[in-house]
Amino acid sequence: MGALSAHRPPDGPLLLAVPNVSEGRDAAAVDAIAAAFASGGLPEDGGPRPGAPSRVRLLDVHRDPDHNRTVVTLAGPPGALAPALVAGAREAVARIDLRRNDGVHPHVGALDVAPVVHRTEADRGAACAEALLAADLLARRLELPVLTYGALARGRTRAEIRRGGPAALAQRLAAGELATDFGPRAPHPTAGVTLVAARPPLVAFNVVLAEPATLERAREVAARVREGGEEGLPGLRAIGIRLERAGAIQISMNVEAPERTPLRDVVAAIARHVPIASAELVALAPERAFDGFPADLPIPGFDPDRHLIERALLRLGG
Repeated sequence: MGALSAHRPPDGPLLLAVPNVSEGRDAAAVDAIAAAFASGGLPEDGGPRPGAPSRVRLLDVHRDPDHNRTVVTLAGPPGALAPALVAGAREAVARIDLRRNDGVHPHVGALDVAPVVHRTEADRGAACAEALLAADLLARRLELPVLTYGALARGRTRAEIRRGGPAALAQRLAAGELATDFGPRAPHPTAGVTLVAARPPLVAFNVVLAEPATLERAREVAARVREGGEEGLPGLRAIGIRLERAGAIQISMNVEAPERTPLRDVVAAIARHVPIASAELVALAPERAFDGFPADLPIPGFDPDRHLIERALLRLGG
């Protein structure tokens, strides 16, 4: 297949996948895992035939040593992303031992989450089918236990599943409080459990607080502004964390409803309580999320042509 269309390629809608792996410090491991995702997978899993080009395009790799996490963004038509996710997962399982992960980001798996993203409601069915195919392949090919979340699991959230971390999840599975949707009933000994979903685009967004911020204050503000808090914004998930390597205090967020909660509102809500030094975008975001974003707040490394979904896909189509 040639360059992917920014709209609809001949074989159906263009979908995204945003796998998150629990490794952000070993650059060689991250490079190998990202290359495996981009390969499109093995023919027996539905990937390209020998000598054929991959139908998957690698849009972005975001590696974070403090979170000890890497977020990869892929684009491809239906039928292409599931085998690509299996290929990347195979490399992640070979290279990541979850028992040694001490990152600050909540996690339960080597391939921690593997969402398939639909950019329009018309493509929702295709994303759900691709996500379920990926879950089945991950379980059958790699013997990874899979739990679904979001629309595939009647709204169950990642936070619900991750509560207490890998050990607590293992206990809940053993007790029958939770059951895997695909694959083994117990976590993989080194790779844990993978969470799979189909969802619209969200924005993974962090702010670094100005000194002399404290972790306690970051947690207080995060609890206040996230959905359900005293000043809760719709679809906002937020936690306060300390970045030991960077020597900073951060509020780490997922904006799950960017059409209702643009980033300007997130920044304003936090800034009412604590000064912000800088912001960070993790992976890609819809362009509308940045409508009215304050021009005086720096976002180091942010490139609109690479990090806004619509512009990144237009570059592929060019």
